[in-house]
Amino acid sequence: MKRRAFFLGSLFFLLPLTEAVKASPVMSIGFDEMYEGNPILGLQFSAKLKSLADKIVSVQGFMAPPLKPEADFLVMTREPVSLCPFCNSDQDWPDNIIVVYLSKKQPFVQANRPIVVKGKMQLGSKTDPETGFVSLVRLVDATFEVMK
Repeated sequence: MKRRAFFLGSLFFLLPLTEAVKASPVMSIGFDEMYEGNPILGLQFSAKLKSLADKIVSVQGFMAPPLKPEADFLVMTREPVSLCPFCNSDQDWPDNIIVVYLSKKQPFVQANRPIVVKGKMQLGSKTDPETGFVSLVRLVDATFEVMK
């Protein structure tokens, strides 16, 4: 029995990431749970956010207006915004956005409609080679749904 469980567990890693996202348990985190510290002196990742690194996570928020009409990524915000909160560097990274790289293109929704995004959480500074967008917190291989 142990041999079968190990074999089946090993097969999980052979699945494409999108299938792994669908099959994994999903933890949730809110924007207010992501950071700790003083915004003036510098925010740090919270223990909860660090514990979710490389795990499948769901986050509720709003879609910022896209940078281009047919992008495979979006910026998710805590509250609805009328302009995209595009950052120049991770030093200016606001505590109320998450970059979301979609597993496939999805039609964008109005910025005032709440959404739930599910994807694999990544932490740390990363510059997107195509757009130059710098992020500290990302969901990759993600999908979103409009909340009802």
